[in-house]
Amino acid sequence: MLNDILTNLYERDLNKLKTEIDMFPDEADLWKTKGDITNSAGNLCLHLIGNLRHFFGAVLGGTGYVRDRDSEFSTGGVSKTELLAGVDTALADVLATLAGLTDDDFANTYPIEVFDRPLTTGAFLTHLATHLNYHLGQINYHRRMTSGS
Repeated sequence: MLNDILTNLYERDLNKLKTEIDMFPDEADLWKTKGDITNSAGNLCLHLIGNLRHFFGAVLGGTGYVRDRDSEFSTGGVSKTELLAGVDTALADVLATLAGLTDDDFANTYPIEVFDRPLTTGAFLTHLATHLNYHLGQINYHRRMTSGS
């Protein structure tokens, strides 16, 4: 049951992320910051891609993906096409990983300790869904603020 819920949430929200990124009228707007907002929408998108490819793909799925978290926030000027392709890859990692998980896997402790305490895989993957949604809202707000659309 949790598998179905998470699959639906991640599919919905990663597809919404693609829509948000695609709605930026000018690629340069993806990389703008304003006032106290220091992370651009492009950097938040890179962060979500890296986060999901690491915690789903590499840790649970054994994809071999190696995360460079610092570059998620320092890289700029990545094209909209590349960002959308990255989201597609992250979605593929998430769906492939979820497809291989059982109810027992969700009840087991997540393989690495993230918040200075062990969490079940189900709890951590639920946390990651809320993390995705949080940044998705920021990207939406950022798009409307920087591009006026």
